[in-house]
Amino acid sequence: MPPKSKFSKEEIVSVALSEVEKNGFDALTARTLALALGSSPRPIFTVFSSMDEVCAAVVDSANALYNKYVDAGLKDAVPFRGVGEAYLRFAHEHPKLFMLLFMREQPEQLDERGVLDAIDQNAEKILQSVIDSYGLERKQAERLYMHLWVYTHGIAAAIVTGVCRFSDERAMLKDECFAMIKHIKQSEG
Repeated sequence: MPPKSKFSKEEIVSVALSEVEKNGFDALTARTLALALGSSPRPIFTVFSSMDEVCAAVVDSANALYNKYVDAGLKDAVPFRGVGEAYLRFAHEHPKLFMLLFMREQPEQLDERGVLDAIDQNAEKILQSVIDSYGLERKQAERLYMHLWVYTHGIAAAIVTGVCRFSDERAMLKDECFAMIKHIKQSEG
């Protein structure tokens, strides 16, 4: 029988997530995690088989937190706008987690639609909110979603890297969204 750990899986992941929020994902090591737990690395490895497993659990935990933001955004009066605002709120409130989820090098470069599915497990729900909110055909909704994601991601990247602070992100998203909807309807109508 393996020794009983003095920390639960949830406790270890919670502390690891806090460490990532403070110092970034690349700084998470067995040593830094053990120090944050006030322990040696041994208890970590009575619960997890490797640091890769710990890191995967941290990514899952960060995704779960992000999903709460998306779910809240989807409850907005205009769900697609709400999701965009939630994306930016997540960037403001959890910049290191935002970088972990949305600004890491990917194993392969994907096409436009593939990137949304690959980096955001909520992509289909968000796309459906575009269709429902704006009465667009699926192809039009995909075009709007992709365009607005690139725009919103650019704002978020500027936020988390400290490049720029914007005075009214909500107005920027609204203006860009309506301009793009008008463009899509005119060019395909």
